[in-house]
Amino acid sequence: MQEESPPPLVGCSKPHLEKLTLGITRILESSPGVTEVTILEKAPAERHMISSWEQKNNCVLPEDVKNFYLMTNGFHMTWSVKLDEHTIPLGSMAINSITKLTQLNQSSMYSLPNAPTLADLEDDTEEASENQPEKPHFDSRSVIFELDSCNGNGKVCLVYKKGKPALAKDTEIWFLDRALYWHFLTETFTAYYRLLITHLGLPQWQYAFTNYGISPQAKQWFNMYKPITYSTNLLTEETDSFVNRLDPSRVFKSKNKILVPKKKGPVQPAGVQKGPSGPPSTSKASSGSGNPVRK
Repeated sequence: MQEESPPPLVGCSKPHLEKLTLGITRILESSPGVTEVTILEKAPAERHMISSWEQKNNCVLPEDVKNFYLMTNGFHMTWSVKLDEHTIPLGSMAINSITKLTQLNQSSMYSLPNAPTLADLEDDTEEASENQPEKPHFDSRSVIFELDSCNGNGKVCLVYKKGKPALAKDTEIWFLDRALYWHFLTETFTAYYRLLITHLGLPQWQYAFTNYGISPQAKQWFNMYKPITYSTNLLTEETDSFVNRLDPSRVFKSKNKILVPKKKGPVQPAGVQKGPSGPPSTSKASSGSGNPVRK
């Protein structure tokens, strides 16, 4: 089934989109340098599409996921930054439509019979710890669906922890990084959606919930456009690492400002100064010393 998508909307002029984005467009549009805040409006999914997905995958979707798809069949919001007359795509918030909510371990890159699969990466030595729940499994013990490909930085997944038939109460949201390590995000889809919005779709924001954190380049963007969430304290934990902090007021300052030249002290012509004149060497030394004039 081919999805028909209307042209993207710049800004957020419709009430239901304003509710869907939790008013984040106003914050972005008022941020320095931000431009082209765009929302791809999508029609709601029909109930028979959700029922068909559940029957096909032998999984029951959680109620908050159903309600999301009944409001919009997927989500895609982007925004850019204008630097030196160049527009750079930066923020991206996306959730796959119901038709693209596909099982992760079924999309194999290999076609050979004996080719390695994700199930071969299973390591039972890594079990649940005190701070982390039990990690998902690539084999039949878990059922994993991709919610967002994160622009190639990893995958956010809806995980059923107890295999098929999968029940809605057994779902969690996890992040699979590029090294194929799992990181817990939230227990519910609603909580994850709030994280997605409040992190403004900044690059690699999911890595703020990993042990190694976001990259230095992404940290610079985090410092300029701070997420509206509790995880901003992660930016200041590593005091030893150097991060080039950018000041948005200086980066995006207007080039139309008139530069006012600094006032120089009055230059007295020769012969005007009253009183006994000093030797010529003294006046040359004072005028050519190059020391700044204190005001």
